[in-house]
Amino acid sequence: MEVVAVNLALHGIGRPARQLDPGEDERWVTVEQFEQVLEAVQHSPDVHLTFDDGNESDVEIALPRLVDRGLTAEFFPLAGRLGQRGYLDRDGLRALARAGMEIGSHGWEPRDWRRLDDRQASRELTEAPKLLGDLCGRPVRRYSLPFGAYDRRVLTRLRQAGATRVYTSGGGAASRDGWLRARTELRHDVDGEWLDEVLVAGQRKAGRGLARLFRRRS
Repeated sequence: MEVVAVNLALHGIGRPARQLDPGEDERWVTVEQFEQVLEAVQHSPDVHLTFDDGNESDVEIALPRLVDRGLTAEFFPLAGRLGQRGYLDRDGLRALARAGMEIGSHGWEPRDWRRLDDRQASRELTEAPKLLGDLCGRPVRRYSLPFGAYDRRVLTRLRQAGATRVYTSGGGAASRDGWLRARTELRHDVDGEWLDEVLVAGQRKAGRGLARLFRRRS
């Protein structure tokens, strides 16, 4: 049976504590927008939240609000930016893990994994998750693709690295049991109407999947 989920990808929340990279502000939401997202997904078990980059707001803004609502999420920090201004430090990473959040890897730096040589690939796909795993006290085997970019070689390298789950950012609903999973990115202009469209579309796909299953069993 295929169980369909909608995976939402967030980045930074609130006022940035660092200078943003070009275009990064397009994926930054206000605290009010984030709380609107939480209200929309709180009672939707087929909607899953993920966080990329390891921004400071993951711990300062997202974590307490998730805990208050009894929600869990997956966090994918950049290992090479831990402790830098505006990013998670090691204590923040451990706080996420202690709170029951899943820790994955977004690599060492924001790089297109399709253009890595073997040495660079080892750093991004092996050394980065090892560091994160050592810090949070458990293996890190889930990955979020920088820029959502991949090709056959990237997927082969991820399998060789022992990846158990890989997230893209192409949008749409995804199989909850899939190895490669689509996500929909939240952007700076997210509002209730956009959320309704995304969540309703995912529910429709789930409904079609259940209808096909029922027909097969009838």
